[in-house]
Amino acid sequence: MRIFAIDDSPSILSFIHRAISTIDACEILSFLDPSDALRVLNTQQADLILVDYNMPGMNGIELISRVRQLPKAKDIPVIMLTSETDPAIKIAAIEAGATEFLTKPIDRAEFSIRVRNLLALRVAQQALAHRAEALECDVAAARVRIAAQEKEIIWRLSKAMACRDGETALHLERVAVIARMIADELGMDSATCETIYLASPLHDVGKIGVSDAVLLKAGPLDATEMDEMRAHAAFGAEILGGSDSAIIRIAATIAGSHHEKWDGTGYPQKLSGNDIPIEGRIVAIADVFDALCSERPYKKAWPVDEAHREILRGSGIHFDPACVAAFDRRWPAIRPLYTKTGLHEAHHSAPSDAVNAPVLHNTTLETAA
Repeated sequence: MRIFAIDDSPSILSFIHRAISTIDACEILSFLDPSDALRVLNTQQADLILVDYNMPGMNGIELISRVRQLPKAKDIPVIMLTSETDPAIKIAAIEAGATEFLTKPIDRAEFSIRVRNLLALRVAQQALAHRAEALECDVAAARVRIAAQEKEIIWRLSKAMACRDGETALHLERVAVIARMIADELGMDSATCETIYLASPLHDVGKIGVSDAVLLKAGPLDATEMDEMRAHAAFGAEILGGSDSAIIRIAATIAGSHHEKWDGTGYPQKLSGNDIPIEGRIVAIADVFDALCSERPYKKAWPVDEAHREILRGSGIHFDPACVAAFDRRWPAIRPLYTKTGLHEAHHSAPSDAVNAPVLHNTTLETAA
Protein backbone atom coordinates (compact mmCIF):
# COMPACT_ATOMS: atom_id res chain seq x y z
CA MET A 1 0.00 0.00 0.00
CA ARG A 2 1.38 3.41 -0.98
CA ILE A 3 1.02 6.21 1.57
CA PHE A 4 1.64 9.87 0.73
CA ALA A 5 2.77 11.92 3.75
CA ILE A 6 2.66 15.69 3.14
CA ASP A 7 3.91 18.04 5.87
CA ASP A 8 6.32 20.98 5.87
CA SER A 9 7.84 19.69 9.13
CA PRO A 10 10.66 17.13 8.72
CA SER A 11 10.15 16.01 12.33
CA ILE A 12 6.47 15.17 11.68
CA LEU A 13 7.43 13.24 8.56
CA SER A 14 10.02 11.33 10.59
CA PHE A 15 7.37 10.53 13.21
CA ILE A 16 5.02 9.25 10.49
CA HIS A 17 7.74 6.97 9.12
CA ARG A 18 8.45 5.49 12.55
CA ALA A 19 4.77 5.00 13.39
CA ILE A 20 3.95 3.28 10.10
CA SER A 21 7.11 1.18 9.89
CA THR A 22 5.41 -1.59 11.87
CA ILE A 23 2.68 -1.97 9.23
CA ASP A 24 3.56 -4.62 6.66
CA ALA A 25 3.65 -4.01 2.92
CA CYS A 26 3.56 -0.21 3.10
CA GLU A 27 5.53 2.25 1.00
CA ILE A 28 5.75 5.83 2.32
CA LEU A 29 6.40 8.77 0.02
CA SER A 30 7.21 11.95 1.96
CA PHE A 31 6.78 15.51 0.70
CA LEU A 32 7.64 18.83 2.29
CA ASP A 33 6.05 20.73 -0.61
CA PRO A 34 2.38 19.98 -1.46
CA SER A 35 2.99 20.93 -5.11
CA ASP A 36 5.52 18.10 -5.39
CA ALA A 37 2.97 15.69 -3.96
CA LEU A 38 0.36 16.74 -6.51
CA ARG A 39 2.82 16.25 -9.34
CA VAL A 40 3.64 12.71 -8.22
CA LEU A 41 -0.06 11.91 -7.65
CA ASN A 42 -0.63 12.52 -11.33
CA THR A 43 1.54 9.52 -12.17
CA GLN A 44 1.40 7.26 -9.11
CA GLN A 45 -1.59 5.82 -7.33
CA ALA A 46 -1.95 6.50 -3.59
CA ASP A 47 -3.83 4.29 -1.13
CA LEU A 48 -3.78 6.74 1.80
CA ILE A 49 -2.88 10.42 2.05
CA LEU A 50 -1.72 12.13 5.25
CA VAL A 51 -1.77 15.92 4.95
CA ASP A 52 -0.93 18.78 7.31
CA TYR A 53 -3.24 21.79 7.48
CA ASN A 54 -0.77 24.64 7.93
CA MET A 55 1.69 24.61 5.03
CA PRO A 56 3.23 27.49 3.05
CA GLY A 57 1.89 28.12 -0.45
CA MET A 58 -1.07 25.75 -0.13
CA ASN A 59 -2.88 24.70 3.02
CA GLY A 60 -4.26 21.21 3.62
CA ILE A 61 -7.83 22.06 2.59
CA GLU A 62 -6.68 23.51 -0.73
CA LEU A 63 -4.50 20.45 -1.31
CA ILE A 64 -7.35 18.03 -0.59
CA SER A 65 -9.59 19.93 -3.03
CA ARG A 66 -6.89 19.62 -5.71
CA VAL A 67 -6.41 15.93 -4.95
CA ARG A 68 -10.12 15.18 -5.28
CA GLN A 69 -10.08 16.68 -8.79
CA LEU A 70 -7.64 13.99 -9.95
CA PRO A 71 -9.50 11.15 -11.76
CA LYS A 72 -7.80 8.38 -9.75
CA ALA A 73 -7.94 10.12 -6.38
CA LYS A 74 -11.65 10.65 -5.82
CA ASP A 75 -11.97 7.80 -3.29
CA ILE A 76 -8.55 7.73 -1.61
CA PRO A 77 -8.81 8.00 2.21
CA VAL A 78 -7.32 11.27 3.51
CA ILE A 79 -6.29 12.02 7.11
CA MET A 80 -5.76 15.69 7.97
CA LEU A 81 -3.18 16.38 10.68
CA THR A 82 -3.80 19.69 12.42
CA SER A 83 -3.33 21.56 15.65
CA GLU A 84 -6.29 23.81 14.78
CA THR A 85 -9.38 23.49 16.94
CA ASP A 86 -11.68 25.81 14.96
CA PRO A 87 -14.78 23.76 13.94
CA ALA A 88 -15.04 25.81 10.72
CA ILE A 89 -11.71 24.38 9.55
CA LYS A 90 -12.90 20.83 10.13
CA ILE A 91 -16.14 21.49 8.28
CA ALA A 92 -14.24 23.02 5.36
CA ALA A 93 -11.89 20.02 5.30
CA ILE A 94 -14.82 17.58 5.25
CA GLU A 95 -16.42 19.52 2.41
CA ALA A 96 -13.11 19.38 0.54
CA GLY A 97 -12.96 15.59 0.97
CA ALA A 98 -11.10 14.76 4.18
CA THR A 99 -11.92 11.32 5.60
CA GLU A 100 -10.58 11.70 9.18
CA PHE A 101 -8.74 14.15 11.47
CA LEU A 102 -5.92 13.74 13.93
CA THR A 103 -5.06 16.55 16.31
CA LYS A 104 -1.43 17.42 17.02
CA PRO A 105 0.38 16.40 19.07
CA ILE A 106 -0.39 13.00 17.59
CA ASP A 107 -0.71 9.92 19.76
CA ARG A 108 1.37 7.19 18.10
CA ALA A 109 -0.90 4.29 19.05
CA GLU A 110 -4.04 6.06 17.86
CA PHE A 111 -2.28 7.15 14.68
CA SER A 112 -1.18 3.59 13.89
CA ILE A 113 -4.71 2.22 14.47
CA ARG A 114 -6.30 4.90 12.29
CA VAL A 115 -3.84 4.19 9.48
CA ARG A 116 -4.44 0.43 9.71
CA ASN A 117 -8.23 0.90 9.63
CA LEU A 118 -8.14 3.19 6.62
CA LEU A 119 -5.79 0.88 4.73
CA ALA A 120 -8.16 -2.00 5.46
CA LEU A 121 -10.98 0.20 4.13
CA ARG A 122 -8.91 0.88 1.03
CA VAL A 123 -8.35 -2.85 0.46
CA ALA A 124 -12.09 -3.51 0.74
CA GLN A 125 -12.78 -0.56 -1.54
CA GLN A 126 -10.40 -1.90 -4.19
CA ALA A 127 -11.86 -5.40 -3.94
CA LEU A 128 -15.33 -3.96 -4.45
CA ALA A 129 -14.12 -1.93 -7.43
CA HIS A 130 -12.51 -5.01 -9.00
CA ARG A 131 -15.70 -6.97 -8.42
CA ALA A 132 -17.74 -4.21 -10.05
CA GLU A 133 -15.40 -4.21 -13.05
CA ALA A 134 -15.69 -7.99 -13.33
CA LEU A 135 -19.49 -7.80 -13.17
CA GLU A 136 -19.48 -5.06 -15.80
CA CYS A 137 -17.37 -7.26 -18.06
CA ASP A 138 -19.73 -10.19 -17.45
CA VAL A 139 -22.76 -8.05 -18.27
CA ALA A 140 -21.09 -6.73 -21.43
CA ALA A 141 -20.22 -10.28 -22.52
CA ALA A 142 -23.80 -11.42 -21.81
CA ARG A 143 -25.15 -8.55 -23.89
CA VAL A 144 -22.89 -9.54 -26.77
CA ARG A 145 -24.07 -13.16 -26.53
CA ILE A 146 -27.73 -12.12 -26.38
CA ALA A 147 -27.30 -9.79 -29.35
CA ALA A 148 -25.60 -12.55 -31.34
CA GLN A 149 -28.37 -15.00 -30.45
CA GLU A 150 -31.01 -12.43 -31.42
CA LYS A 151 -29.34 -11.89 -34.79
CA GLU A 152 -29.10 -15.63 -35.40
CA ILE A 153 -32.76 -16.21 -34.52
CA ILE A 154 -33.83 -13.39 -36.83
CA TRP A 155 -31.72 -14.74 -39.64
CA ARG A 156 -32.93 -18.33 -39.28
CA LEU A 157 -36.56 -17.24 -39.06
CA SER A 158 -36.05 -15.13 -42.16
CA LYS A 159 -34.58 -18.10 -44.02
CA ALA A 160 -37.54 -20.25 -42.99
CA MET A 161 -39.92 -17.66 -44.41
CA ALA A 162 -37.87 -17.36 -47.58
CA CYS A 163 -37.85 -21.12 -48.02
CA ARG A 164 -41.64 -21.29 -47.82
CA ASP A 165 -42.00 -18.37 -50.22
CA GLY A 166 -39.51 -19.76 -52.73
CA GLU A 167 -36.91 -17.08 -52.04
CA THR A 168 -33.30 -17.78 -51.16
CA ALA A 169 -31.08 -16.59 -48.35
CA LEU A 170 -29.13 -14.67 -50.97
CA HIS A 171 -32.22 -12.55 -51.63
CA LEU A 172 -32.41 -11.69 -47.94
CA GLU A 173 -28.72 -10.86 -47.83
CA ARG A 174 -28.82 -8.64 -50.88
CA VAL A 175 -31.88 -6.76 -49.63
CA ALA A 176 -30.19 -6.26 -46.26
CA VAL A 177 -26.90 -5.08 -47.77
CA ILE A 178 -28.57 -2.68 -50.21
CA ALA A 179 -30.86 -1.30 -47.50
CA ARG A 180 -27.85 -0.60 -45.31
CA MET A 181 -26.06 1.13 -48.19
CA ILE A 182 -29.06 3.39 -48.83
CA ALA A 183 -29.42 4.22 -45.12
CA ASP A 184 -25.73 5.06 -44.89
CA GLU A 185 -25.92 7.23 -48.01
CA LEU A 186 -28.83 9.10 -46.45
CA GLY A 187 -26.53 10.02 -43.56
CA MET A 188 -28.02 7.77 -40.89
CA ASP A 189 -25.71 6.87 -38.01
CA SER A 190 -23.94 3.51 -38.05
CA ALA A 191 -26.13 1.99 -35.31
CA THR A 192 -29.33 2.82 -37.24
CA CYS A 193 -27.85 1.48 -40.47
CA GLU A 194 -26.93 -1.76 -38.72
CA THR A 195 -30.39 -2.09 -37.18
CA ILE A 196 -32.04 -1.66 -40.60
CA TYR A 197 -29.62 -4.22 -42.01
CA LEU A 198 -30.50 -6.76 -39.30
CA ALA A 199 -34.25 -6.09 -39.35
CA SER A 200 -34.85 -6.04 -43.12
CA PRO A 201 -34.74 -9.84 -43.65
CA LEU A 202 -38.03 -10.07 -41.71
CA HIS A 203 -39.85 -7.80 -44.15
CA ASP A 204 -42.06 -10.63 -45.49
CA VAL A 205 -42.58 -12.58 -42.27
CA GLY A 206 -46.32 -11.93 -42.58
CA LYS A 207 -46.48 -14.36 -45.52
CA ILE A 208 -46.67 -17.09 -42.90
CA GLY A 209 -50.35 -16.15 -42.74
CA VAL A 210 -50.92 -16.54 -46.49
CA SER A 211 -52.33 -19.87 -47.62
CA ASP A 212 -50.20 -22.19 -49.74
CA ALA A 213 -52.80 -22.04 -52.49
CA VAL A 214 -52.13 -18.32 -52.87
CA LEU A 215 -48.48 -18.18 -51.89
CA LEU A 216 -47.42 -21.06 -54.15
CA LYS A 217 -49.63 -20.21 -57.10
CA ALA A 218 -47.61 -19.91 -60.32
CA GLY A 219 -50.30 -18.13 -62.30
CA PRO A 220 -52.05 -14.79 -61.89
CA LEU A 221 -53.88 -14.02 -58.66
CA ASP A 222 -57.54 -13.05 -58.77
CA ALA A 223 -58.84 -10.10 -56.73
CA THR A 224 -59.62 -12.19 -53.64
CA GLU A 225 -56.24 -13.88 -53.76
CA MET A 226 -54.53 -10.54 -54.21
CA ASP A 227 -56.26 -9.18 -51.11
CA GLU A 228 -55.04 -12.20 -49.14
CA MET A 229 -51.52 -11.70 -50.43
CA ARG A 230 -51.54 -8.00 -49.58
CA ALA A 231 -52.67 -8.80 -46.03
CA HIS A 232 -49.19 -10.15 -45.31
CA ALA A 233 -47.82 -6.66 -44.68
CA ALA A 234 -50.23 -5.84 -41.86
CA PHE A 235 -49.96 -9.39 -40.51
CA GLY A 236 -46.17 -9.13 -40.41
CA ALA A 237 -46.39 -5.88 -38.46
CA GLU A 238 -48.81 -7.55 -36.04
CA ILE A 239 -46.54 -10.58 -35.55
CA LEU A 240 -43.52 -8.41 -34.78
CA GLY A 241 -45.30 -5.60 -32.92
CA GLY A 242 -44.88 -4.85 -29.23
CA SER A 243 -41.35 -6.19 -28.85
CA ASP A 244 -38.78 -4.81 -26.40
CA SER A 245 -36.08 -5.46 -28.99
CA ALA A 246 -35.03 -2.43 -31.04
CA ILE A 247 -34.33 -4.69 -34.02
CA ILE A 248 -37.74 -6.36 -33.87
CA ARG A 249 -39.49 -2.99 -33.50
CA ILE A 250 -37.80 -1.73 -36.68
CA ALA A 251 -38.58 -5.07 -38.37
CA ALA A 252 -42.26 -4.55 -37.50
CA THR A 253 -42.14 -1.08 -39.05
CA ILE A 254 -40.50 -2.44 -42.20
CA ALA A 255 -42.91 -5.38 -42.48
CA GLY A 256 -45.90 -3.05 -42.27
CA SER A 257 -44.67 -0.32 -44.59
CA HIS A 258 -42.38 -1.70 -47.30
CA HIS A 259 -45.31 -2.05 -49.74
CA GLU A 260 -46.49 1.53 -49.29
CA LYS A 261 -45.84 3.83 -52.26
CA TRP A 262 -44.68 7.42 -52.33
CA ASP A 263 -47.81 8.47 -54.27
CA GLY A 264 -50.18 6.80 -51.76
CA THR A 265 -51.30 3.89 -53.95
CA GLY A 266 -49.54 1.19 -51.94
CA TYR A 267 -50.75 -0.97 -49.06
CA PRO A 268 -51.80 -1.74 -46.35
CA GLN A 269 -52.55 1.84 -45.18
CA LYS A 270 -52.14 3.81 -48.42
CA LEU A 271 -49.62 6.08 -46.77
CA SER A 272 -47.84 8.61 -48.93
CA GLY A 273 -44.67 10.69 -48.89
CA ASN A 274 -42.93 11.20 -45.58
CA ASP A 275 -45.83 9.57 -43.72
CA ILE A 276 -44.27 6.27 -44.78
CA PRO A 277 -41.59 5.29 -42.21
CA ILE A 278 -38.13 5.86 -43.61
CA GLU A 279 -37.14 2.25 -42.90
CA GLY A 280 -40.01 1.04 -45.10
CA ARG A 281 -39.09 3.49 -47.87
CA ILE A 282 -35.51 2.22 -47.86
CA VAL A 283 -36.36 -1.49 -47.86
CA ALA A 284 -39.01 -0.99 -50.57
CA ILE A 285 -36.29 -0.04 -53.05
CA ALA A 286 -33.93 -2.84 -52.01
CA ASP A 287 -36.70 -5.44 -52.09
CA VAL A 288 -38.19 -4.43 -55.44
CA PHE A 289 -34.78 -4.11 -57.07
CA ASP A 290 -33.71 -7.58 -55.98
CA ALA A 291 -37.09 -9.03 -57.04
CA LEU A 292 -36.57 -7.56 -60.50
CA CYS A 293 -33.13 -9.15 -60.70
CA SER A 294 -34.40 -12.56 -59.52
CA GLU A 295 -35.99 -15.26 -61.66
CA ARG A 296 -39.57 -16.25 -60.93
CA PRO A 297 -41.93 -18.81 -62.54
CA TYR A 298 -43.82 -15.96 -64.19
CA LYS A 299 -40.78 -13.94 -65.30
CA LYS A 300 -37.12 -14.11 -66.08
CA ALA A 301 -34.57 -12.16 -64.10
CA TRP A 302 -34.10 -8.64 -65.42
CA PRO A 303 -30.62 -7.46 -66.37
CA VAL A 304 -29.30 -5.46 -63.42
CA ASP A 305 -28.88 -2.28 -65.45
CA GLU A 306 -32.48 -2.46 -66.65
CA ALA A 307 -33.67 -3.04 -63.07
CA HIS A 308 -31.60 -0.02 -62.01
CA ARG A 309 -33.35 2.14 -64.61
CA GLU A 310 -36.73 0.86 -63.42
CA ILE A 311 -36.00 1.98 -59.87
CA LEU A 312 -35.01 5.42 -61.18
CA ARG A 313 -38.26 5.63 -63.17
CA GLY A 314 -40.22 4.91 -59.98
CA SER A 315 -38.78 7.95 -58.19
CA GLY A 316 -41.57 10.16 -56.88
CA ILE A 317 -44.23 7.60 -57.83
CA HIS A 318 -43.43 4.28 -56.19
CA PHE A 319 -40.33 5.33 -54.27
CA ASP A 320 -39.06 8.19 -52.11
CA PRO A 321 -36.96 10.39 -54.45
CA ALA A 322 -34.31 10.92 -51.77
CA CYS A 323 -33.96 7.18 -51.25
CA VAL A 324 -33.78 6.60 -55.00
CA ALA A 325 -31.05 9.24 -55.28
CA ALA A 326 -29.13 7.54 -52.46
CA PHE A 327 -29.56 4.17 -54.22
CA ASP A 328 -28.27 5.68 -57.45
CA ARG A 329 -25.23 7.21 -55.76
CA ARG A 330 -24.37 3.79 -54.36
CA TRP A 331 -24.97 2.04 -57.68
CA PRO A 332 -21.23 1.43 -58.31
CA ALA A 333 -21.17 -0.61 -55.07
CA ILE A 334 -24.59 -2.27 -55.58
CA ARG A 335 -24.08 -3.54 -59.13
CA PRO A 336 -21.19 -5.89 -58.21
CA LEU A 337 -23.45 -7.67 -55.71
CA TYR A 338 -25.05 -9.40 -58.69
CA THR A 339 -21.88 -11.19 -59.74
CA LYS A 340 -20.99 -14.65 -58.46
CA THR A 341 -18.65 -13.31 -55.79
CA GLY A 342 -20.01 -9.82 -55.30
CA LEU A 343 -22.16 -10.43 -52.25
CA HIS A 344 -19.41 -12.19 -50.36
CA GLU A 345 -17.08 -9.29 -51.03
CA ALA A 346 -19.58 -6.80 -49.61
CA HIS A 347 -19.21 -5.81 -45.97
CA HIS A 348 -21.90 -7.61 -43.98
CA SER A 349 -22.29 -9.73 -40.88
CA ALA A 350 -25.16 -12.09 -41.73
CA PRO A 351 -24.47 -15.77 -42.54
CA SER A 352 -23.86 -16.31 -46.24
CA ASP A 353 -25.24 -19.83 -46.74
CA ALA A 354 -28.09 -19.92 -49.27
CA VAL A 355 -31.30 -21.84 -48.79
CA ASN A 356 -32.00 -23.39 -52.18
CA ALA A 357 -35.76 -23.74 -52.16
CA PRO A 358 -38.15 -24.27 -55.10
CA VAL A 359 -38.99 -21.03 -56.88
CA LEU A 360 -42.62 -20.11 -56.21
CA HIS A 361 -45.40 -17.75 -56.37
CA ASN A 362 -47.43 -15.22 -58.20
CA THR A 363 -47.69 -12.73 -60.97
CA THR A 364 -47.11 -9.10 -60.30
CA LEU A 365 -43.90 -7.32 -59.49
CA GLU A 366 -45.69 -5.76 -56.53
CA THR A 367 -46.33 -9.11 -54.85
CA ALA A 368 -43.04 -10.62 -56.00
CA ALA A 369 -41.24 -8.04 -53.95
